[in-house]
Amino acid sequence: MSPGPANRSPSVTTHVPPPKVSARVPSAQTSRHSDKPLFGLLLIICSTAFLASSDVMAKYLARGGMPPVEIAWIRFTVFVLIMVPMVLVPSGGKALHSSRPLLQVFRGLGLLGSSIFFIVGLSFLPIAEATATGFISPLFVTGLSVIFLGEKVGLRRWSATLVGLIGVLIIVRPGTSAFQPAAIFPIVSALCWACALVLTRKISGADRPITTMAYAAVVGFLVLSVFVPFYWTTPTPTQLAIGIAIGVSSTVGHWIVVLAFRYADASVLAPFSYVQLMWVTLLGFFVFSEIPDAWTFTGAAIIIASGVYTAHRERVRRAKIAVPAEPYPTS
Repeated sequence: MSPGPANRSPSVTTHVPPPKVSARVPSAQTSRHSDKPLFGLLLIICSTAFLASSDVMAKYLARGGMPPVEIAWIRFTVFVLIMVPMVLVPSGGKALHSSRPLLQVFRGLGLLGSSIFFIVGLSFLPIAEATATGFISPLFVTGLSVIFLGEKVGLRRWSATLVGLIGVLIIVRPGTSAFQPAAIFPIVSALCWACALVLTRKISGADRPITTMAYAAVVGFLVLSVFVPFYWTTPTPTQLAIGIAIGVSSTVGHWIVVLAFRYADASVLAPFSYVQLMWVTLLGFFVFSEIPDAWTFTGAAIIIASGVYTAHRERVRRAKIAVPAEPYPTS
């Protein structure tokens, strides 16, 4: 799914203050952030192509009648099959050890909820509209950061959040004949994604990225395995192949995001995650003959402007406290 900014992943996809400065020692990886920022930008743009492709294939299966739970289960199954060997072979399973296991589980549930709700939304909405609405997640992060991270948000960032919400209202248009109740699904997906983002920042520095990705894969797979028998429909060979491609594409996309953060800070990369909207618009046109209306373009532009400004204010804030920015979820 679209991580929405940085972020929709079963984990990374742009979309807050870290622990106390005294507890943070910049790592070698952090010091490399400014070495190749252009390379980091190219990586994040490349990741959006994989993530957009994953979303388009998910919509294709959902429109074909495959239950969203089953689509997500196939996706997480592939995710597990990719991650488990990466975790078990080099370290003998030590990479699964987490110092914050409960937070990892809740983060995995947040990513799972984001995936399920977004796929359900794709069943009813044009993909560009669902994706644009999902990009509201950074705005949710602003509010959740005040509650759960104790961050002090200034008037400018609250104003940017309000502007972003106006952009969503323009796309959804509640109270008009154009309103579709299904529009609530990408919004709930964005909220789940934002919860995962906040938890990622609480976990950051405590666990390695591969540990975080492995937990996301295992949690999603186990939870979905409980429910998928109630929704199961035997897929055709073509549907199964597309489902596997979804899992591979989303996993590769999020892993590229992880690599991108080795070369540039989150506040630099975040605005470029909106390139994903361009990909889904093009793919939506060629695959589903969907053409976003003027309202969707207008609302998306407002949401993107709000997100870019929020990223700018985040960079300014972090420069003042001299703490490196945290990456978006990496699964």
